Amino acid sequence: MPTNLTGEARKKWSEATRARNPKEKLELLQEFHSLIPKHKGTEKLRAQIKTKMASLRRELEEEKRRKPSVRASKFFIEKEGAAQIVILGQTKVGRSSLLAAITNAKIEASNYPFATREPVPGMFQFQDLQFQIVEAPALVRGTAEGKGGGQQILALARNADSLVLMVDLSKDPNKQLSLILNELEIARVLIKKPKAKVEIERKHMGVGLRIFIIGRLVKDTLKDVEALLKSYGISNAIVKIYGNATLDDVEDSIFESVVYRPAIIVANKSDFEEAQENLRKLKEFIGKRLTVVPVSCKTGFGIEELGPQLFRCLEIVRVYTKEPNSKDPSAAPFVLKRGSTIADLAKNIHSDFYERFSFARVWAERLPYSPRKVGLSFVLEDKDVVEMRVR
Repeated sequence: MPTNLTGEARKKWSEATRARNPKEKLELLQEFHSLIPKHKGTEKLRAQIKTKMASLRRELEEEKRRKPSVRASKFFIEKEGAAQIVILGQTKVGRSSLLAAITNAKIEASNYPFATREPVPGMFQFQDLQFQIVEAPALVRGTAEGKGGGQQILALARNADSLVLMVDLSKDPNKQLSLILNELEIARVLIKKPKAKVEIERKHMGVGLRIFIIGRLVKDTLKDVEALLKSYGISNAIVKIYGNATLDDVEDSIFESVVYRPAIIVANKSDFEEAQENLRKLKEFIGKRLTVVPVSCKTGFGIEELGPQLFRCLEIVRVYTKEPNSKDPSAAPFVLKRGSTIADLAKNIHSDFYERFSFARVWAERLPYSPRKVGLSFVLEDKDVVEMRVR
C-alpha cells in the first residue's frame, strides 16, 4: 500500500490527474514518480505509475505515426452468455487446446510459440447456462509493464467475470503460476477476495465529499478519510467503502482501481510422466487459496470438472420465474450473484416489479413447505422458482 507520501508528492499527483494532454500528464507523472519514497510500502504504487507512463509513451508514439490502433479495438471482446471467463497462461501450456475442447470456437492448436496474437472467444455449455470463454495471448514476464501487448491482455482480465490460470504439468507449474500471479498483482487484479473495497466517483464542483460506509473503518475515522482525499485534491466525489477498510485501502483506490476476479487453476498435460509429482508440488504451493483442476486436453481427462468448478468460482445462482397461475417455470433462468435477494431479482426483471412489488412466492427444496410467501429481503439460492406479484 502507498504510504508516507509527502505533501509535494500528493500535490503533484493531483496535478497529473487533472491534466488532459498526454504529454503534460506524462511529464507530471514522471515528476510524481521521482517524489515517491522508495520502500516496501510503495513498491506497488511505483509499478503502477511506471505502467501508466509506459502506456502514455505508446499513446504519444501512435499519435506521431498518425495511425489509429486497430490492434487495441480487436482486443475488446463484448460479453455474451452468463459470464465471461478469460484463460491466462504462458505460451504452449495448452490454452488453444482447452478452448477447442470445451467450446464451439474454430481454432487449431499450433506447434509454435506465441501463435495466439489476439483474444479468441468461444461458448461453453454448462447445464442450462452458457459461459463465454476467451483465450488471451500468452503472458510473459513484464506483461503488466506493457511487454508483448500486456496492457490489452490485462485489460481482458480486468473486464472478465472470472479467470482460468493455466499451467503445464510437464514443466515446473509453480514457476509458471508465480509469473501469472505476479503480473496480475502488479496490474492490481486480485484473485483473492479483498477484505475491503473502495469506490471513488469524482463529481463536478458543488457536490462536496459524500462518503458512505457500508462496512466499517478499521482504526481510522471519517475525518481521516476526508483529510486524505482532500490532500490529493479530491473535494467533490461520492465515496463508497465496503468491508473492513483502512486508510491505506482508500489511498490505494485513489491511484488505481483494484479489481477482484475469482479464479481457478487448470493444470494441463496431466497425462505426462512428471505430472503427478508436479501436481502435488502445485497443490502444496497454492494451498487453499485456489482450486486446482488437473486436465489433459489431449485425452479429455478432467474436462468434465470444469463446468462445476467454474460455476462455483463465479459465485452465481440460477433463479427461474413463473407467471401467476402458470404450471411451469421459465426455461431460461435469471443469473444473479450469490446472496442476491428478491429485490435484486425484481430490479433485474424490470424496475416496475421493484417499485410496485407486493409479495413473491418461492418454490425451493430447502424450504419446509413450498410455495412460501416472502418479501424483498428474502435471500435466493440456486434453482429457486419465484412468482412475483405487484400492486
